[in-house]
Amino acid sequence: MTSKVYFLSWDMRNELYNFLKSAMIFNHVKSRNLLAIKIHFGEDGNEGYIKPKYVLPVVKIAREKNAYPFLTDASTIYVGKRSDACHHLLTANKHGFTVEKCECPIIIADGLRGNTEEKIEVNLKHFKTVTIAREIYNADNFIFMSHFKGHEITGFGGALKNIGMGCGSKAGKYAMHHLSKPTINQKLCGGCGTCVKHCYQKALSLVNKKIAMDKEKCAGCGQCIVNCIFKVFKLKWNEDPPAVQEKIIEYAAGVLKDKKSTYVNFLNHISKYCDCFALAKNEPLMNDVGIVAGIDPVSVDQASYDLVNKAFGKNFFKEIYPEIDPTIQLKYAQELGLGNRNYELVKY
Repeated sequence: MTSKVYFLSWDMRNELYNFLKSAMIFNHVKSRNLLAIKIHFGEDGNEGYIKPKYVLPVVKIAREKNAYPFLTDASTIYVGKRSDACHHLLTANKHGFTVEKCECPIIIADGLRGNTEEKIEVNLKHFKTVTIAREIYNADNFIFMSHFKGHEITGFGGALKNIGMGCGSKAGKYAMHHLSKPTINQKLCGGCGTCVKHCYQKALSLVNKKIAMDKEKCAGCGQCIVNCIFKVFKLKWNEDPPAVQEKIIEYAAGVLKDKKSTYVNFLNHISKYCDCFALAKNEPLMNDVGIVAGIDPVSVDQASYDLVNKAFGKNFFKEIYPEIDPTIQLKYAQELGLGNRNYELVKY
């Protein structure tokens, strides 16, 4: 059995509305549905997010079905410009996600401080219950718009990560990240203090010009790994990334429980790191590829993974993260019945 996945090349991106209409992947959107369009509003200083103009075709289709769409995301666990609803909305507004430009409201799904949440029973390997943002729980159905790129813990981030990690409340994000706390090799430390400046949890300090970590304060967000030029910080690659990937998938299973969705992945500005990092070095490492859509999140991510590797000429994700097997998330998602890795690619 295979799932149909629809592909629009990047040079035809202005045909997004017609492409999505022709794919007929919005049958789950019903009249009067409170429809959550889950998206990343972009970290301040990072260009690797889906731009507001690409939201409009999706909103238009939803409104044609007499649904009530809204854009949404949940708070970050690191203390930055998306860690509470006030600053998150200001950042979204700065990046053009406004009612005027997107023609729908913007709602931060886990409330003012990121603790407005609901628990969903899943009874899986890592979690019995998952803790997700309340307005995700309250939505009738979903459309997930995801920017496909590399990720320092999961190898790549696409639809599945947008569902699982993206829809967790702060408590949920901590639960998924807690194993990903790095170890420190003080011998490599140059004492520059850059990582201290970027540690939003204030878990790092310099002691006698060498870095020290308070593990209790560490959120496992990875800012130190990305910002250290001396490679002081390391994860246990044989343990942590596989478990984190599986935890994200279990959260995705909770989010999607009794709900239906459409998935739209943007394969552009394909960078090494997560879009949560406001870094000049988080520039694209290859040419833009296109847009992938479907109703199966596993096949949409699998097709995205394959298309990026094909365009790159070899395994892009193995090139940037040789220690990580990013397909663990795909295998586990299929095992849990979230979708199928086998797909038929339909080009527009």
